[in-house]
Amino acid sequence: MAASNEKIPTAKTPAGWEFTITRVFDAPRALVFEMWTKPEHLVRWWGPTGITMPVCEVDFRVGGALRFVFRGPDGKEHRAEGIYREIVVPERIVFISTLHFVPGDEVRTTVTFTEHDGKTTLTLHRIHSVESDATKGEPAGWSQVLDKLAAALANR
Repeated sequence: MAASNEKIPTAKTPAGWEFTITRVFDAPRALVFEMWTKPEHLVRWWGPTGITMPVCEVDFRVGGALRFVFRGPDGKEHRAEGIYREIVVPERIVFISTLHFVPGDEVRTTVTFTEHDGKTTLTLHRIHSVESDATKGEPAGWSQVLDKLAAALANR
């Protein structure tokens, strides 16, 4: 289960838009990290409420590609593609991605995992090259995504 006292600082930067979310999950770090590494896990939780992921391709290695297609309740699909830049098992994942529904946007995502007393603190930091309504809405969307991750962890 994730902590409910989430704080999401956001900022406009010279590069675009960025935010950080920190959550505590009642699960060991190795398990929380694994949930980010395999398509069979990612399709269960990645995407805000009401969003599904009919395409999830992951080559989980430095230089490996990731490709997602998200489908909204209205049936509209959105693509995201990226490359893994850094993987430190089970501490950190860094990837660069493009969101095809935000023209010109490149996103650097850093996810860190720390463990204390069997619980995992996950910190997600995203830097967008473009500020838009979609990027400004991401903190709320990612809050929902992490709620779904907490539910997926609880149901393992």
